[in-house]
Amino acid sequence: MAWKIEFDVGVEKDLKKLGHEAQQQIITYLETRIATDEDPRRFGKSLKHELAGCWRYRVSDYRIIAKIEDNRFVVLVIAVGHRRDIYD
Repeated sequence: MAWKIEFDVGVEKDLKKLGHEAQQQIITYLETRIATDEDPRRFGKSLKHELAGCWRYRVSDYRIIAKIEDNRFVVLVIAVGHRRDIYD
């Protein structure tokens, strides 16, 4: 079963702020690992507090924050950024 990856409105802007290599790593990770697996939760970590209900994925020094919509088989990416800035 394949999952569809969707991006929230501001994520495209977040990706453009990163270098080309980081962009490629993140896109490749989402397409090859998250979208093709039976359960995308297997690779992530659930978040707490203000981000409860979201999942975090780690790609090198970058983090992907996403919501998983089981009823539509969609992983909605809501933020991408460097690990020191992503939770601010």
